[in-house]
Amino acid sequence: MFKTSLPISLTDQQEQQIAALDGLYRAWNEKINLISRKDIDNLMEHHVFHSMSIAQVIRFQPGSTILDVGTGGGFPGIPLAILFPDCRFTLIDSIGKKIRVADDIAHQIGLTNVECIQERVEDEKRQFDFIVSRAVMPLPDLVKLVRKNVHHHHLNAMPNGLIVLKGGNLDSEIHPFKNIVEVTEISNFMDGEWYKEKRVIYLPL
Repeated sequence: MFKTSLPISLTDQQEQQIAALDGLYRAWNEKINLISRKDIDNLMEHHVFHSMSIAQVIRFQPGSTILDVGTGGGFPGIPLAILFPDCRFTLIDSIGKKIRVADDIAHQIGLTNVECIQERVEDEKRQFDFIVSRAVMPLPDLVKLVRKNVHHHHLNAMPNGLIVLKGGNLDSEIHPFKNIVEVTEISNFMDGEWYKEKRVIYLPL
């Protein structure tokens, strides 16, 4: 068993949206292998709640804009969009079938604050308050690609920047940013063996 201790009070609608994700992703996974067969039974813990752990680091203010780079089937973007309905989320991935899944699931649970686009981050020219991602590439490489997409009008208590979910030994990745990077251990607030060595990395840009 594990717990999720979100710093946000959920409405009935949000709870229903979260509960619906399990069945929707299972149905899609029968058609498109988004998540490994052995991992689909851990969908909520390994994907949904993992994505939501970003809410422990920042409470996005209404009106914030967030770009999810390499979203796959919608992580972390869709769970975050449920938690922050007054923010705008743009989910991008270069693989069309994954974006179709994210778009369909966002539509089926009634999310009106999500836009799903098939594109490479190199081709995205717009600017956002924050970039979020789940381990799509080494941090220095990602910073080079997304720095252009972060604008400098700050709505939130934390300066605009990059927030990524990563695991394992990150010493070499964060070394270039050691003076400004903030690392939060997810195991500090999420129970479960799987969360050990899983981290939220925040880097102001």
